[in-house]
Amino acid sequence: MSTAVVEPGGGTSSTENTEKAAPVAERDGSRPSPNLARQPGRRKALVLSGVCTVAWAASVSAGALVDCGPDLHRAGLACHIIALVLSFGAILVVDWVGFLWLMGKRDIHDTRRLETAAQPLIWGGLAVLLVSGALIKPDITSPVTQVKLLCVLVLMLNGIALAPAMRRLHALPVGTHFKSVALRLRARLLVALCISQGCWWTAVLVGLLNSTLRRWAGD
Repeated sequence: MSTAVVEPGGGTSSTENTEKAAPVAERDGSRPSPNLARQPGRRKALVLSGVCTVAWAASVSAGALVDCGPDLHRAGLACHIIALVLSFGAILVVDWVGFLWLMGKRDIHDTRRLETAAQPLIWGGLAVLLVSGALIKPDITSPVTQVKLLCVLVLMLNGIALAPAMRRLHALPVGTHFKSVALRLRARLLVALCISQGCWWTAVLVGLLNSTLRRWAGD
């Protein structure tokens, strides 16, 4: 499968420009490394991952150490459920359209448009989940709760790690089918999809289980 490099003006760059520029780099002895272009993106991903990890740790610590009282607990639980519906609902729609593209029933850029529209709901919902999670005082000594909390962290890190692969995917021409995508990119997308759905469903089911157990205990 051949690809063209799209330039800001709308045209495509040719290999002639690359061939003319190459001798200049060789004459002054500086050969650019292909990894240089990736470094800013990697630094940004590391920074975002660090921010998400710190926010997650702060939420878990606050939930374990601070007793907000019954009123704030009820308000936090309501916000938690609303944020879960927004974020998880948006993820389900995006992943479903991606699955339809995988089956050849949607265009590759349908996922781009939908993902762009859904990003504020997904990340905004995750942010509210972290804040409201600190208000509902989770039992972090429970193994199932620990699994749920870990799933939330993995979800955020997976979303950040997936961003470069999604940019590469959305740069492909209209009409590109899943089987035409490079094998490594296909594997990355499938792994990310499995991680996303697995962690989301685990977190949701554990949350429902904990809520039911608390209701039975009269908390």
